Amino acid sequence: MRKGFPDENRKLFTMNTDFLTDSETFARYYREMSAARREKIDRLRLEKDRKLSLAAGILLDRGLQTYGLREAGVRIVPGEHGKPYLPDFPDIHFSLSHSHEMAMAVFADTEVGCDIEYQKQLNEKLARRFFCPEEYAWMTEREDPKEQKIRFYRLWTLKESFLKATGMGLHLPLDSFCFSFEGECLCSFRQCYDEADYAVEEHPFGEYSAAVCLKTE
Repeated sequence: MRKGFPDENRKLFTMNTDFLTDSETFARYYREMSAARREKIDRLRLEKDRKLSLAAGILLDRGLQTYGLREAGVRIVPGEHGKPYLPDFPDIHFSLSHSHEMAMAVFADTEVGCDIEYQKQLNEKLARRFFCPEEYAWMTEREDPKEQKIRFYRLWTLKESFLKATGMGLHLPLDSFCFSFEGECLCSFRQCYDEADYAVEEHPFGEYSAAVCLKTE
């Protein structure tokens, strides 16, 4: 495992959805989206979710523009386990995530995954059930519930980013791979999914935790 990777190996975009509260701004960006993205937005009932879905589409479009493409002009199809990909541009890999009021997108020339989560509350039962023993022990070694919550979301976003990078999603058990820490420093990662190496980055945004995982040679 490598912590971090050169900027040229990935393109990272984030966006707060506040500016989409304005109906004219929302409508302008909505019109630029593909029919598939607009249909996805239209199926959502809550304004918060509609803004998040549109923001994800905007970031997807922004990232594709760096390759000379547009979101409305490419085919996006789900893989075997649901991860979207570009069948006509197999060298462009991307991942999307959103939570609360933030959206995130990452692009790379190899398999990549990202996850962002608003730190709303500690879910100790979820951690006990799905984290490997080493991760759970690291999370609970702090007595302060706020610090435990931060550690929970650091682990959750790291694990989600790896699941997305593999394309397996929750078909790969969350306790079948493990991140190790020394104090607050991520020091190692072990997994038995494949023989590839993966690099990871953490990106804290105030009350959000976020992580990116990139498959390396």
